[in-house]
Amino acid sequence: MIKTRIFILLLVLTASCKMWGNDIPTINPLATFLSDEGEEVGTAFSGSAPLQVKLSANAEHTEGWTAYYEWRFTSDADPSPYLLRYEENTEYTFTKSGTHKIELYAIFTQGNDTVAYTEEYWNSADPISVTISESKLLMPNAFTPNGDGINDIYKAKEGYQSLIEFHAYIFNRWGQKLYDWTDPSQGWDGTYKGKPVKQGVYYVLVKAKGADGRKFNIRRDVNLLRGYDETLEGGITE
Repeated sequence: MIKTRIFILLLVLTASCKMWGNDIPTINPLATFLSDEGEEVGTAFSGSAPLQVKLSANAEHTEGWTAYYEWRFTSDADPSPYLLRYEENTEYTFTKSGTHKIELYAIFTQGNDTVAYTEEYWNSADPISVTISESKLLMPNAFTPNGDGINDIYKAKEGYQSLIEFHAYIFNRWGQKLYDWTDPSQGWDGTYKGKPVKQGVYYVLVKAKGADGRKFNIRRDVNLLRGYDETLEGGITE
């Protein structure tokens, strides 16, 4: 293994001497992180799952060279790669909590010359880092669909995070299902078949799963209040 590393390093030095100027293949791995807040380009990101990431090698001066790309994904729990991708540019959706590291091993060959960005390169270079937060989910006990634009929709409380599965159901007191939804950012507007339901107590059942493996089974009353003015009463805090 040591002889192989020395051999590759010698080839890299030989190739560098034969090239004019800086016209040897280079890489500059970058990630585009796509979250609820939009797109962000960089090499580090902390957020909630699921998180879609687009990875780009940004290789330059590759004309006339044969390229080999290997994206290596590791986690803080295990330094061995749990995933390998072999495209120049690739995409992945992170669904597990913790810190993930991404390194691009790239090897360029031209005749007898080799330029390699492998273990020696990454010993001093910083990998792309993705940190996925632990899961969190809370459901309120009331909402006020009175058209004032405040708390008109019954949905998960703000601050939910890292949910990779979500399904919520609304029932009336007789156990009839009135509504269900699978996006935690959405919710129930207090209607059934397009018509407003009566003020009163309803019930919510939520089954969800977090990126950290945590399972949520939430069952609670939901108070639907139509004549309530939150601007006067101070709002709902529970």
